Amino acid sequence: MCGICGTVNHEAGTTADPALIRRMLATLAHRGPDGEGIHVEDNVGLGHRRLAIIDLSPAAAQPMPNEDKTLWITFNGEIYNFQELRRDLEARGHRFRSHADGEVILHLYEEYGTDCLHRLRGMFAFGLWDAARRRLFLARDRVGKKPLVYFQDTRRFLFASEPKAILQDPAVPIEPDPQAIHHYLTYGYVPGSLSAFRGIQKLPPAHCLLVENGKVSTEQYWRLRYGPKHHLTEEEACEELLVRLRQAVKRRLISDVPLGALLSGGIDSSTVVALMAEQSASRVKTFSIGFEEAAYDEREAAAIVAARFGTDHHAFVVRPDATALLPSLVWHYNEPFADSSAIPTYHLAQVTRPHVTVALSGDGGDEAFGGYERYVAHALACRADRFLGPLRPALAALGGGLPQGGGRRGLRYRARRFLEALAAPPADRYARWMVHFAAEQKAALSTPEFAAAAGDADSLALLRDAFSETDAEDPVEAAMAADVARYLPEDLLVKLDVATMAHGLEARCPFLDQDVLEFAARLPVQWKIRGTAKKVLLRRALRDLLPPEILARPKQGFGVPIDVWFRGPLKDLAFDTLLSPRATARGLFRPTAVRQLLEEHVSGRADRHYQLWNLLMLELWYRAFIDPDGAGRRTGGGCG
Repeated sequence: MCGICGTVNHEAGTTADPALIRRMLATLAHRGPDGEGIHVEDNVGLGHRRLAIIDLSPAAAQPMPNEDKTLWITFNGEIYNFQELRRDLEARGHRFRSHADGEVILHLYEEYGTDCLHRLRGMFAFGLWDAARRRLFLARDRVGKKPLVYFQDTRRFLFASEPKAILQDPAVPIEPDPQAIHHYLTYGYVPGSLSAFRGIQKLPPAHCLLVENGKVSTEQYWRLRYGPKHHLTEEEACEELLVRLRQAVKRRLISDVPLGALLSGGIDSSTVVALMAEQSASRVKTFSIGFEEAAYDEREAAAIVAARFGTDHHAFVVRPDATALLPSLVWHYNEPFADSSAIPTYHLAQVTRPHVTVALSGDGGDEAFGGYERYVAHALACRADRFLGPLRPALAALGGGLPQGGGRRGLRYRARRFLEALAAPPADRYARWMVHFAAEQKAALSTPEFAAAAGDADSLALLRDAFSETDAEDPVEAAMAADVARYLPEDLLVKLDVATMAHGLEARCPFLDQDVLEFAARLPVQWKIRGTAKKVLLRRALRDLLPPEILARPKQGFGVPIDVWFRGPLKDLAFDTLLSPRATARGLFRPTAVRQLLEEHVSGRADRHYQLWNLLMLELWYRAFIDPDGAGRRTGGGCG
């Protein structure tokens, strides 16, 4: 794991600026606390901040060249099959200078060109300069575990692990993108290839990019397929699944530094710990956090798993001071990011890092095997489409008339949300269950000026496209595919990557192994969701591995009581920040609409904490990155 950056000047006779590369690297120091390197060659500059994981020697330092120095790479991530790749390349005559996994990419590129991506198994983002062809080759892993952003104009191309590194170039304008903000209000994160900064783009997962002769082109090199389905019995599928999961965990145990696991007590993280314990020569180190609020505390379940597998368990109680933590969160996330579970994830990474440098996690199990309640709701709603037909609009109207009080976990809220969406087409219905602000709510909130600047882009079209682009024939699997394409890389993996890398901790996700994902996608949908049962086949496969009380646990989620905080410790901050002259002067939102959201939540008439957290994180992002005195601008420092 590392921080990477680079520049290419398009104008003939210009040279790359080493001082700019150093400024870019200064903003990425938290991603790579173990070293820094730069390579400048005519109009090209590459930078690297190193978090040493495999081969701790100076030979593995980056940017790294091939033998004749015609190729240079700056690489972030882990290639889990690098040992097999290296053996094959050495048999073909290639000679290596280090034992690092990233070096295999250089030699694979020599052998196969850009097709080398099809042979890589892992999480990665890299920039590779090909001096002979005078081209820059960028690529990002299949699911989007590692980030990569870029900026281009007629004179230059820049790339980095984070937007704030690109902002170190004074020629890059620091301006918000109104359309990106418009979409952020919908989802709580900036989706797709957009970023919150005008002109800065994200390279999507499973894409590569070439910069050649001043031109930029992108291509998708992989897509998760849901057919054809496996012809296996359930028992055979269980056996095959365990083989693949064991291999995925084994690949992720390769490390030259201390390694452990993030343990919540849920099925996915418990599975990872169980398989680590099978394959580790020493006790697995596990890490959990809990809260004083019982509804958000999973320490008891984590302790059951830790005891079952004899781990060296570390459990911490945290009392988050959200007010004190917010500046660091905003700086590290670079963009407005409204998933409040970033708070416990950040704290978990913080308490884990003093003990280990690498931690395995259970991320990806829900999307692969059907772990969300909304998949069950989607299945029920699709059945209602067939059997209730013309009654759906009336039921939707009935849902809209239900009282709004009660929390989001309550039955009344869930019934209202389910019924309200019944009249919509399946993709739009599912999208409505994912949003913070629906279109009509954004219209009531936004000023005419902001609405005009954002344009008429349909935020739900992004999720609708994900439904239409998959080969999944079942609507529930189409929803899972949409989550793999959108929610997983744009919310969950951003949350995990930023929170862990803020503390120089590498997170590895066995459930996102390519062999596991592709096997799971081709399982029959009824082996994932059956009635109201979730993760059907996964639970069956684990019946002899995990304690029964863990297998029977309902999904809890990893959150903090933001709803309560907005009626207590965050109340004054929310009112003072969102209704401040500074916020209202931006001209984004109608102050009366913002005040109404605040008062409805504080009074208990409605639960608006998702929307309030969305607006609060947006305003704090403006203050950190857009306002002239912002700490996240061209300072080279930060709140980390």
